[in-house]
Amino acid sequence: MASVAAAEGAAAALRSVLSRAQQAAARAGRALGSVRVVAVSKTKPVPVIRGVYDAGHRCFGENYVQELIDKAPQLPEDIEWHFIGNLQSNKARALLAGVPNLDMVESVDDEKIANRLDRVVADLGRKPLKVLVQVNTSGEESKFGVDPSGCVELAKHVKLNCPNLVFSGLMTIGMLNYSSTPENFKIEMGSTNVRVGSTIFGAREYPKKN
Repeated sequence: MASVAAAEGAAAALRSVLSRAQQAAARAGRALGSVRVVAVSKTKPVPVIRGVYDAGHRCFGENYVQELIDKAPQLPEDIEWHFIGNLQSNKARALLAGVPNLDMVESVDDEKIANRLDRVVADLGRKPLKVLVQVNTSGEESKFGVDPSGCVELAKHVKLNCPNLVFSGLMTIGMLNYSSTPENFKIEMGSTNVRVGSTIFGAREYPKKN
């Protein structure tokens, strides 16, 4: 019963998030549907994700390779999965082979991972994979991402040297201090892809360490 209630709660929260996103886009004079919400479902059980899917949502994001590989086969094939965590090159093949409906990798931050993804897509005979170049705009050491001064060159590398990848834009994560950098959190600033996790699914549930 708990999972049913959680699924229903997440579905209701999703509807609120989608409405707010579209209102923000409208205030900025942007077209209806111009903002895609990625429902970040990391640590959440399959039945809860299914509840959000049943409410009509199709775009979900996961941070960890093994967690996504485990979940994807248990859910409908028309889900558009986004991998949003830091991806090590030695896990690229497992991710792409294990999740045929992986729609995008949002965390390409150097040429090595771009080249690795390009080769694996070709080897597996997959359709071209959409990618975002992750940029560390806040300069925080705790965050991954290419330095802003190098993002153009990395984007050019993906477009010119990785024929099996589709460069789909830039991704960045704002600093947590909302009051000093509110522009980092405004859809009105031009965001087309917005990740929303705990607002939809509730607090994340990490396993307790012994």
